[in-house]
Amino acid sequence: MTTRAALLQRGEDVRQQLQHGTHGSTGTAVNAAVPGVSRLTKEVVFGAVWGRPGLDMRHRMICTLAILSVLQRLSQLRTYIHSALTLGLEAREIQEICIQGAIYGGFPTMVNALGIANEVFTQRGIAVPDTAIPEYSLAELEDAGRTIRQSLQGAQGNQAYTAPNALGGDLFQLALQYGYGEIWQRPGLDRKGRMACAIGAFTALGCEPQLRGFLPAALQVGFSTEEVVEMLIQTAPYGGFPRALNAMALANEVLK
Repeated sequence: MTTRAALLQRGEDVRQQLQHGTHGSTGTAVNAAVPGVSRLTKEVVFGAVWGRPGLDMRHRMICTLAILSVLQRLSQLRTYIHSALTLGLEAREIQEICIQGAIYGGFPTMVNALGIANEVFTQRGIAVPDTAIPEYSLAELEDAGRTIRQSLQGAQGNQAYTAPNALGGDLFQLALQYGYGEIWQRPGLDRKGRMACAIGAFTALGCEPQLRGFLPAALQVGFSTEEVVEMLIQTAPYGGFPRALNAMALANEVLK
C-alpha cells in the first residue's frame, strides 16, 4: 500500500517536472501561510491524482486547463498555463482549449481565459503563429456538424431535442453549426485533445446528460476505458469530488 510520505514525494516530483508555481502563484503564499495546506495539495492533487498511471501528462493537463477555464478559476489557470508550456503544450493548443470550453461554459469564459493565456505568452516571450481558419457557409457547417456528431456519438447522441418537431430546434441547429461544425474541426488541437476538454468540462459542470453521450465517444477517438476513467479522476481536485464521483457512476453504467 502506498504511504502518505510516498504520495508527498511523488507530488513534489510532479510539481518539479511541471515547474509548477515558479512563475508566480498567489496560491503558493496562501498554502505556505496555512498549516498543512501545502502538504495537502502536494499529496492529494499532484501525488495521488497527477502521479497516477493510466493517462499521459499531456491529456491530464488539457483536461485540467479546460476545467479551470469553464469554471473561471483564473488565478489557477494562469499558473497551469505556465506549467502546460513547461510540459510542452503549444500556445495554439492552449488557445484552442479555451475556445473549446466556450461551447460548454459560455463565450465569456473563453474571452477571459484567452486574455490570461495571452498575458502568459507575453510574459514568456512566446509569439503565437497566425493560423488560417477556413470559412464555411452555414449549410456546410451544419453538414459537417452532423457528420462529426454522428462519428462521435452515434445513437448515443439522439437526445430529445433531436426529435422531429422538438422544441428548441433552432438552438440545436446552432450547436451543430458552431459547436460541432466550426469548433470541433478548427486547427490547433486534435480530436483527442478536444475530447479531453469535453470530458473535463462536462464533469466539472455537472452536465451528466451530455456526459452520457461523450463517455463512449471518448473511446471512438482512441482513448481506452482506463484513460477515460483517469480523466474523470483528474477532474476531482478541480471540479470537486462529488461531481467526479457522479461521473464515475455514469461511466460504470455506460462503459461496461
